[in-house]
Amino acid sequence: MKLPLYGWLAAETISLVGTRISMLALPWFVLETTGSPAKAGLIALFEMTPLVLSKIFGGPIIDRIGPRRVAIACDLGSAVVVGLIPLLYVAGLLHFPILLALVALAGALRGPGDSAKSSMIPQLVEAAGVPTERATGLHSFVERTASMLGAAAAGLLIGLVGATDAIIIDAASFALGALVLAVTTAGLTRARGPEPEEPAAELPARPTPYRAQLAEGWHFLRRDRVLLGIAFMVALTNLIDLAWSSVLMPVWGQQHAGPETIGLLFATFSGFSAVGSAVAAALGDRMRRYPTYLACFLITGIPRFLVIAFGAPLWVVFVVFAIGGTSSGFINPILGAIQFERIPAHVLGRVMSLISAFAWGLMPLGGLLGGSLVSAFGLTTALVACGIAYFVVTMFPVIDPTWKQIERRPDPAAREHVLR
Repeated sequence: MKLPLYGWLAAETISLVGTRISMLALPWFVLETTGSPAKAGLIALFEMTPLVLSKIFGGPIIDRIGPRRVAIACDLGSAVVVGLIPLLYVAGLLHFPILLALVALAGALRGPGDSAKSSMIPQLVEAAGVPTERATGLHSFVERTASMLGAAAAGLLIGLVGATDAIIIDAASFALGALVLAVTTAGLTRARGPEPEEPAAELPARPTPYRAQLAEGWHFLRRDRVLLGIAFMVALTNLIDLAWSSVLMPVWGQQHAGPETIGLLFATFSGFSAVGSAVAAALGDRMRRYPTYLACFLITGIPRFLVIAFGAPLWVVFVVFAIGGTSSGFINPILGAIQFERIPAHVLGRVMSLISAFAWGLMPLGGLLGGSLVSAFGLTTALVACGIAYFVVTMFPVIDPTWKQIERRPDPAAREHVLR
């Protein structure tokens, strides 16, 4: 039964395109209505902070209620919250503190919503009868394609209908995504955890306290060195990537290339990344993970920093971005498959939420890192420093033999008993 998998992918596409639209439409809306770049900058801070916190603390809720219900509820809530922004603005009631509160609430809903959708993958894979790499590869393809389409759509919509109407479209995308997910995944059953041991006496079972469930997820992640290594690696690469995309590339574009070239380079990277993800979806389960991981991070990492830093011809920069983007498309399917194979079903929501929180936790500091490096040392030194840091972080598995475990597929029955 592949309908739930395809429906989930369709819902993710709709939701991700809307999210990418809001990433440009919301700060643009603030600039149009307040004229303050500082207030526009607060939007990201007020969205990201509750997003990360809700990822951490929402895991036990996902495991208690079920990822499908949480995903649908969070998308419906997001539709209401985001829709209130243009509604209150038209009514003349949208003061800036209210806008910040709505943005924070939207971030708090998006955190567990995103984690819940990811936690549905084992159920979807089982229902569709496909390898885990197929599902994670298709999801990566959808994510990369949505990033490219959403960024382009945001610019067009803001230019054609204005930022306010673009936010309305974002709200509608959440509602439509929730509807598609609800209809197409209605037949899914929740994954079952390990069978409880027989009680010694006929006493009513007590539900595990929330704090104990939260701690259980953290203890599992802490004991699995591969998963913990992935969490730290992704946190650091996301930090460097955000410094690269939000500061280093715009500064280079301002000095040498222009905004059109920057847009084309980002579109090239995202587009070829989608191609790589599509190939990974088809072939990922037949590829060796460890060498593929190292090769793809080596290709997609440091070269794009160095060609910019040392003034390579523009055609060389485009070629490097195309090759690097293709390589990057293989990475998330591999990492995603590893996570879903190593995490037992009964703690999946909690552990995935923690890993996701790690991944997003340092991103608000990316712009600060990039800006500080450029201000203190200049653009070339900042690019080289970030490229070297990216290389060190992603190549650490070469000297840590624990990472070679990613080639092994743990026995599902053994995984279910890890926490006993």
